[in-house]
Amino acid sequence: MSNRILVFYGSYRSDRTGIRLAEYVVDQLRCRGDDAGLIDAKAVNLPMLDRMYKEYPKGHAPAVLEQLAQKIKAADGFIFVTGEYNWGVQPGLKNLTDHFLEEWFWRPAAIVSYSAGRLSGARAATAWHGTLSEMGMVVISSTIAVGPIGKALSVDGLPTGEGGKALEQSFPRFADDLTWWVEAGKAQRQRKQPPY
Repeated sequence: MSNRILVFYGSYRSDRTGIRLAEYVVDQLRCRGDDAGLIDAKAVNLPMLDRMYKEYPKGHAPAVLEQLAQKIKAADGFIFVTGEYNWGVQPGLKNLTDHFLEEWFWRPAAIVSYSAGRLSGARAATAWHGTLSEMGMVVISSTIAVGPIGKALSVDGLPTGEGGKALEQSFPRFADDLTWWVEAGKAQRQRKQPPY
């Protein structure tokens, strides 16, 4: 049975180079046999956080929140593809994740970062690690950092140059690590109910 992996992407900019990376991740997961889907924060277009999904009376959450909550709950694991804005996280992706809490619990998450510069979004990845852990996910130790993003993937999403070569080389190990944690989490959830 394939693993259900949601890939989250958060840029709202008009010229989004990072979407190539998010689509590459989805394609690579599908090639491995996973049931992978892309959640694009810009396409979902949630309002700035006022009320979390859990704060609505049952059956009264906006349809977009309800649909997304069900997808998150049904997933076995998550990958967050994040750009770096001024040493920080993308606000669109952060806003999307903050609408939920319990829906994330007891599933592994992995981080793929990128930037236009040589540090490849490493500072955003570090910030996401603590955030995702606080939200109840187990963040795996393997990460992928791509930069400069404009030179690592072609317009068609194919790896190019040194950055693309590094991405191709690192993805299998990264995906293997996520799969290990996904399968461990699935086994544990089937064995017993969560502690709270």
